This record gives sequence, structure tokens and C-alpha cells, in this order.
Amino acid sequence: MLASKRILLIIGGGIAAYKSLDLIRRLRERGASVTPVLTRAGTEFVTPLSVSALCGQKVFQDLFDLTDEAEMGHIELSRSADLIVVAPATADLMAKMVNGHASDLASTLLLATDTPVLIAPAMNVRMWQHLATQRNIETLLADGIAFVGPNEGDMACGEYGPGRMSEPLEIVSAIEAQLANGPLRGKKMLVTSGPTHEPIDPVRYIANRSSGAQGTAIAKALSALGAEVVFVSGPADVPAPSGVQVVPVGSARDMLAAVQRALPVDAAVFAAAVADWRVASASETKLKKSQNGLPKLEFQENPDILAPISHLNRDRPELVIGFAAETDDVVAHATAKRDRKGCDWIVANDVRPETGIMGGSENDVTLITKDGAEDWPRMSKDAVAKRLADRIAAALT
Repeated sequence: MLASKRILLIIGGGIAAYKSLDLIRRLRERGASVTPVLTRAGTEFVTPLSVSALCGQKVFQDLFDLTDEAEMGHIELSRSADLIVVAPATADLMAKMVNGHASDLASTLLLATDTPVLIAPAMNVRMWQHLATQRNIETLLADGIAFVGPNEGDMACGEYGPGRMSEPLEIVSAIEAQLANGPLRGKKMLVTSGPTHEPIDPVRYIANRSSGAQGTAIAKALSALGAEVVFVSGPADVPAPSGVQVVPVGSARDMLAAVQRALPVDAAVFAAAVADWRVASASETKLKKSQNGLPKLEFQENPDILAPISHLNRDRPELVIGFAAETDDVVAHATAKRDRKGCDWIVANDVRPETGIMGGSENDVTLITKDGAEDWPRMSKDAVAKRLADRIAAALT
């Protein structure tokens, strides 16, 4: 898939820059050519010699290099690739992209290019979560910049959380998705997945048995058809897919806010098993056993996610797809849900414990559309995802 593809790789300044060396190797073994641009901060972590040796090309570093400007020039360099990849993309580089800075070669290339850009963020968890960075992320997404990661895990600084750069093979998958010439090329998709966790107190929560496997499979299938995918996921059992923009959330309210930020999109697939209720007033301290009996929990309804998106006047996706997990009268309940929510399709399934569907590797679904109910045979969740992705592509193209 990457044979003869030209990648311009910008290596930012962060400890994750060491992963860029393996990324270069992975890209070249798949037939891609890699033209490297190393920032001044990047040279603190990897050397121009090691980068050049792996790429088989000279490393570009200086905006005012007279030889480089005479031979190619930064304008030509910015437009001669099939894709620009920034890995690691530091908080500083992202801020420069948002504000249109051109203070060094890397930022100038990113400002001057008309080539698609994919970034792999890497930074301290607090930097990632800072309001300024979150504003920058929203702006970059709105500008059409594609993201891969970051992942959650241990930091070089000793902290834990989101901010780790995606692994090289995850970035390769994202690059392949960006360069795919599938029927959904140029389309933006939203997929929700997993359960939501509604807190009772700091250590307890209300949830359900959703593993997130079906939503993850759908995101992968849409990405494989060339779509840009925003994947909004609750705390799922299965790993998030690579090659998509992952937005982790906790509660139903968090998920609704993330969905609204992701708009506009061409299609939205709401595969998440969102909790219908939450505790009205979650305790700020752990609830203790007492002689006064059981604690009294008052519940209130969570906000709907599917219906508000289905009834948007502006920014409504062309195709809105909901899921209905039922234990009885599956088709009747799912058909009523489609009418009530105002979505285009409903994917209904029977989740009684004896079916093994919820948390299992297979699914048995019925697709509900305005034309009626279409029963699909029981198959793997990956196969369900591929079939649904193909139907989405046919509807949008």
C-alpha cells in the first residue's frame, strides 16, 4: 500500500523522537521513501546521522540553508510529498501550526504546504490536558489535520496518562489509512464505542457489560475504506484502533460533549452502550457502610446523544446510525427507537446472556432502515463491521 509513496517526516523535539527511527524503518520496508526534517529541538534526542542513515537521504534542518534553497526550496519541499507526518508533534509545534508561525523550517513547511498532514502528538499528560492544548486540538481538527494518538501510559517524566506518542506500527496504519484510495476517501466519520461509567463515589460507578469490540471493529473498517475517523470511546475492554483520532471519555455527558466537538462529519455511527441513568449527586468521598442501613441513591436521566444529532438543523451528518441492544421483541423495539430518535438506520441485536453477544467475538444483527428490517447472519464482529462499512460507503458515494 505504501510502495512508491513519498513521506515528508518532521521530527519534533521530545523523548518520543527515538520512535521516529523505528518509524522510518517500518515505512521504508513497506516501500515508502522518507524525506526527513529534523527540528533543532529534535537534534537533542536523535542525531542527523542516524536519521539520514535510515532514510537514505540527507536531513533537512535549516530554513536558511542556501544550498537547499537553491536545489529545492522549502516551498517545493513542502509540496513534493504524498503526506506530511509530524512525529513527535510537540505542544510547541502544534501551537505554531494553529497560529500560523513560520519561525523555523518545520513550521514554515507546515504553513506553506497543500499536502495532507498527519500528526502524532507526544507530550506530558498535563500539557496534553491543558486548556490551551485542547483548544489547539479542536482548531487543528477543524483545519483538517489528521491525528494518530496519543496513547495513555507511563511518561518519561514519571507521570501516567494520555500523551504518549503512538507506536510506530500504529502510525504506519494511520499513514496507510490516510493514503488509502478507498470509496470513503475524503469523508469524515464519527464512531462512538464502549460503555460509559457514571460515578457513584470516587471508587464506584454504574456501567454495563459492553466491551467496545463492535465499535472498534467499525472504526477500523471505515478507516480501511479511506475515511478519516474520529473515535469517541468510553472505558472499553479492547484496545482502541490505530489510524484513527481517539477521543477517550468517561461519562455520558463527556461523550455528548466530545461528539458535539467532532461535528461536522459525513456519517455518525453510535455504537456506544451509553448508560441511561446516573446518580443525581455523586459523593465526593467514598460511601461507607453504616448502622443506618443502605445508602439511598437518587437517579436522573442521562442526556440523549443519538436524538439531538439526528434532529440537528445544521451540521447533521448525512447518515446517522444508532444501535439497539435488546433482550426481547428486538425488531419491534429497534424500529420504534429509529422512529423516536430520528436516525436513518438502527443496528439491532439480541443481547440476552445466552446469546454470548455482549462481550463476545460474534454478533447477530438486524439492520433497520426506512425500507424495513434486514436480518444478517451471525458472524464475527469484524465481519459485521466490514458489511456495515460497505453499506455506509454505498450510501455516501
